[in-house]
Amino acid sequence: MSEERKVAVVTGASRGVGKGVALALGDAGMRVYVTGRTLEGELSLRATAEEIDRRGGQGVAVQVDHADDAAVETLFGRVRDEAGRLDVLVNNVFTIPKERMWGVPFWEQPIHMWDQMHTIGLRSHYVASVFAAPLMVEAGSGLIANVSSFAGAGFQLNVAYGVGKAGVDRLAADMAHDLSPHGVASVSLWPGIVRTEWVMGQDELPFSTEVSESAEFTGRAVAALSADPHVMGKSGEVLVVAELASEYGFTDVDGARPPSLRELARARAKARKKERG
Repeated sequence: MSEERKVAVVTGASRGVGKGVALALGDAGMRVYVTGRTLEGELSLRATAEEIDRRGGQGVAVQVDHADDAAVETLFGRVRDEAGRLDVLVNNVFTIPKERMWGVPFWEQPIHMWDQMHTIGLRSHYVASVFAAPLMVEAGSGLIANVSSFAGAGFQLNVAYGVGKAGVDRLAADMAHDLSPHGVASVSLWPGIVRTEWVMGQDELPFSTEVSESAEFTGRAVAALSADPHVMGKSGEVLVVAELASEYGFTDVDGARPPSLRELARARAKARKKERG
């Protein structure tokens, strides 16, 4: 049975969107390698892997510092040796600086915030893709899904964050150029407002969580894309998770289908225009 499973790597999967994606791929019966720095504890790789097992998938916890290129290379060598294939890579790993993320102009924020978010959150996606691509190219199929944000298109939180997400979108598009002749798709995903542990643990936020979604909603989008025989038609695109839900017919964990923030913004802009006459 294990030889027949699709194989996925989800980076940054001890919590947040990464954990949600990994669990949803477990629901789809995949063998999921989950990576990050926290191996043990309540919010950890081990906990994620065990939950994947309970859901019918196969979880493999691998402690990886995604700032260490050699460790990332070793990870994908292990995937090759143990599984012999790689069907899905989800580039999700990210680091949240200790400093305040919003309400402070960029010239008053420490420069290392830029380095942190771009090393783990942009460069890390490129490095993982470099080592994952040969496995997919050899097979002539595969999906690289890069978790990005609406911040790629407009200001959210701070300058460094937005530039990093715009970079992720461009990374997905440019990788698609090189990968498409080999039957490997590369996309960028825009979740909505996700109820991660970090978001729900904040005393105040610069946005409302009234219209929000679970972390597993993004995972269901990845599973649907992976199962789509025509996914190459989406390669290079920025895809909104909520819009994929409408297209593929999946819902969030509570059975609801959160609206697309992009469609909400368009509707509000249209309403304002109508009011102005």
